[in-house]
Formats: sequence, structure tokens, C-alpha cells
Amino acid sequence: MKVNEVEFVISAVGPAQYPKDALPEIALAGRSNVGKSSLINSMINRKGLARTSSKPGKTQTLNYYRINQDVYFVDFPGYGFAKVAKSTKEKWGQMIESYLTDRKELLCVVQIVDMRHSPSNDDIAMYEWLQFFEVPTIVVATKADKIPKGKWQKHVKIIRDELKTTKETTIVMFSSETGQGKDDLWSEIDRRRKTFKIMNPYDEQSQNDKQLET
Repeated sequence: MKVNEVEFVISAVGPAQYPKDALPEIALAGRSNVGKSSLINSMINRKGLARTSSKPGKTQTLNYYRINQDVYFVDFPGYGFAKVAKSTKEKWGQMIESYLTDRKELLCVVQIVDMRHSPSNDDIAMYEWLQFFEVPTIVVATKADKIPKGKWQKHVKIIRDELKTTKETTIVMFSSETGQGKDDLWSEIDRRRKTFKIMNPYDEQSQNDKQLET
């Protein structure tokens, strides 16, 4: 996918602030400091649009980035950072659960894990949760440049075994530094986007009105 236009739209804290233009949305989830912002910047060819932070857990909203007027990236708060207050974690959890279970525009979740290490308990819990609610998921193993290429498949196998991934779950090896996996991830997103249909509530109402008239 060639990115021609990117716009930061809103930092949303609830459904009332979510965009209303019914574009498909790709949510990005991962531990704090796993490299979500770097991945977004790499995918959209912008160095500083998605801000990285030296303070893990800083993102407390759903940050919307509109790409080519075709699709949104939705950057989730990072999970698994111990210094965030328990009340804040609970608030994030409620917001994210509501989004993932109710948001009709959600195309899929890109779950980002650090390829250098085995998935954490939080990574495993997130993947299990996504599978339980049947949320389409792409796993991205980032920081691939930190591992010799000959060991990539070994690390991917560890990720699959620890997460207990389904056969349908795609794993993309990615590096924000080298661009590794960028085209693969865009291709996977584009493949899903082409078959994704969102029911427009106004169209649904129109169909109901027509049925009442007949």
C-alpha cells in the first residue's frame, strides 16, 4: 500500500469521540515500550507523527491516525507496565474491552510482541482474550533486526508455542529500523480490508423502512 496522506485525528477516551466516517480500523496493541509508535511511523513513512515516549504507560487514550482516507490505525495504551496506577489500568481495560467487543468498524488487531523474548504473561492473556472474543488478529514480532536472520524461525516458533496461536493467525517479522516486514504487514491488512464490509446504520434503517412500506 502506498501511503500518500496521513492525518492524526483524535485522542479518544470513549465511543462519543470515535470517528463517524465508517472507515475500517486496525487496532495496535502491545506492551509498553514494545515499539508500537515506531511501527506506526515506519508503516506510514513519517518519522514523528506517532510519538514515542521515554515514560512507558504515557498513552492513555485511543489515538486515531487516518491513512489515505481509507483506513485508521488505532493506537492502544500499552499494557503490562507496573508503575501505572491500578485504577488507571482498570479504566484502560474497560475502554479497550468495550472497543474490541462493540466497535463494528474494527477490521483486526495487530498485536505486537518483542521477537527477542518469549511472550510475556500479558501478551499471552491479550492473545487469549482476542481469540475468546473471536477478534481477527495479526501478530507482529518486532525488533527482528536484533536477531540473526538464521534464528528468526526459531523465535517465531517460540512465539507460536507460547501464545498457542491458531493456524489462521499470521505472524509477521518486523523491524522499524530496516523496514523488514513492512510490505508483508500492509499486504495482510489490505487483503483483509478488501473483504471487510461495515453496515451503515442509515442503510440498515432505509432497508427497514422499505420493508414496512411493502
